Amino acid sequence: MTPREALVESLKRRLRARGISYAKLAALIPCSEASVKRMFAGRNFDLRRLDRLLELLDDDLSELVRDAGMSRAELQSLTHEQEAAIVADPVLFTVAVCALHQLELEQITSIYRIGPPAAVRALLQLDRMGFLTLHPNNHYRLRLCRTFRWLRDGPIVRHFRAHADDFLDHRFDGPGECIGVINVRLSNERRLALMRRVEELAREYSESHEVDSVLPLVRRHPMSLLVAVRTWEPGFMRSLRRLDNQALAAWLRRDELRPSAQPGRSRGTSPQRSGRPSRENSALVGELAGEARVER
Repeated sequence: MTPREALVESLKRRLRARGISYAKLAALIPCSEASVKRMFAGRNFDLRRLDRLLELLDDDLSELVRDAGMSRAELQSLTHEQEAAIVADPVLFTVAVCALHQLELEQITSIYRIGPPAAVRALLQLDRMGFLTLHPNNHYRLRLCRTFRWLRDGPIVRHFRAHADDFLDHRFDGPGECIGVINVRLSNERRLALMRRVEELAREYSESHEVDSVLPLVRRHPMSLLVAVRTWEPGFMRSLRRLDNQALAAWLRRDELRPSAQPGRSRGTSPQRSGRPSRENSALVGELAGEARVER
């Protein structure tokens, strides 16, 4: 996180703590709400606007800078043990997710059957983990960097896998909802290029969550984005296979070494003229033989 990003994040936290939305801030500055959104999205403030913001927040620049400096040393992930502790305690897990969603203590205890003492104990435990910093009057500040992720194969992700039906048992026909399964065959280069675009989309969801965090809770809806891409042949197709993986890998090698065009090639593709397997097909053969994996 750059110093400028840290300063803007500090400003946004202060606005949230005082219940000042972008619309309310626009009326106080004054300017249009669209201008305020552009100002925060672009992290571009002139000194006059910054002075006015600090005046509205009854704050000074030194405190803003100090808070921004603290926020630059934030968590990118929890440890395996910390994630396991969260998964093992439904109250702690719920409060952690609510904290990620920027809910206040009163909102947490009003929506869920969690009393204030239990909620505060959970916040204190998250404070000890470095997940957040608990301030007087039970206000808190997240200590997670913008690239924070649950561990790839950690307890949180495993918990989701075990309860995936709870997520997928849905029509996915509400506003902003969709589901689709796309089955394709791609080269390694194309796979990696598309994966980068998928990661950009995931980052956009995270950044949008951050921007909308200043809105009233009634205007923010809990959403989950499941991103999963893998080399996969469905079980019903595997059950019809003539060849196991080793035999199929050997067959693909022989097929690729044939010098002439293969029947069934289409869309203007030309056969390999060098007599050697292409890098893409060699990688596929390696995966089938258990010899290689695509690394990002």
